[in-house]
This record gives sequence, structure tokens and C-alpha cells, in this order.
Amino acid sequence: MKNKVLTITAASIYLLIVGCKEIDSTQIDKEINPEISIEQEEKAILETLNTETEAAFQRDYDSWKDKWVHDSDITKVYIDFVDNTFSESIGWNEISQFVKTFIEEHPEPEPVPKLLEKIDVRLYGNGAWVTYEQQDSLRGLKRETRLMEKVNGEWKIAGMQTTIYGFDENKN
Repeated sequence: MKNKVLTITAASIYLLIVGCKEIDSTQIDKEINPEISIEQEEKAILETLNTETEAAFQRDYDSWKDKWVHDSDITKVYIDFVDNTFSESIGWNEISQFVKTFIEEHPEPEPVPKLLEKIDVRLYGNGAWVTYEQQDSLRGLKRETRLMEKVNGEWKIAGMQTTIYGFDENKN
């Protein structure tokens, strides 16, 4: 009987050791989050941002709206140091109406800024925090922050903050 208990105890200890074997965390991460290509995600985000910018400057509302998340929690903020103005829109309905009104009041297309080639991206699963600078021929230097969400496999804008600094008078 004593041998049976020792055998059962030894077998239990063996199973416990094998069962508690340390699992490689990269294995878990791959199972939970399939490996993504950061370069591919950045390229897709860049495409969304450039397409949205082109549409806005060309006054193409339908193309512009396709690049945005349509829900009540999104935001759009403009801070213009040159004109000393600020605007904030919250929710898709308000943002959409703001852009529709702007297009109605300013129907002529504007020169599209040089399209983005480089952005700083922090990916968080189906979300991304994006920052970049852009030179606008009419407004000067702009710094932008965009909150992006991946919806049905496409990157869309869920938040935007644009700060306009204008032209540097000291530069030639």
C-alpha cells in the first residue's frame, strides 16, 4: 500500500510540474493578438489620413465622411493661434454638420497640402494614436493628433486635434 501511495504521489508531482511548465509569453500574445505588421498598419493609416485631407480640401463631403467613425463619442478640435480662434465639435452629427456648413460657406477647393509621408503611430489593438506636422500653403504649420479606430478592417478617424501655428516670419 505504501508503494501505491508513493507511486501516486510521484505521478501527481510529475503531472504538477509538467502542467505548471512556464509558457512563453510570446506564444500567448500570438494566440490572443494575431501578429500584425506595424508597417502595413502605418501605411493603411497614412492612406486614410491623406485621402481624408484631399477630400476636405477638394470639398468632397462624401469621400471625407467615409474616413470618419460615425458615433456620438468622436471629437474634432481646431486651435488656431494665428486667428486666435478655437472650435470644438463632439459627436458625428455635430462634426458632419460643421463640415457641411463649412463646405457650403467655402465651396471653392483649396490647394491640398503636401501629402503626409511620415507619421508617428502608437498602435493599441484596433486603435491608434497618430501625430504629425503638415505645412498648409494657406495656414502655415499645423500639428495634428488623430485617434484612429479600425472598423471592419479599415482605419477611420475617431478624434482629431489640429493646432495651427501659421508661418514662421523668421524663415526665408
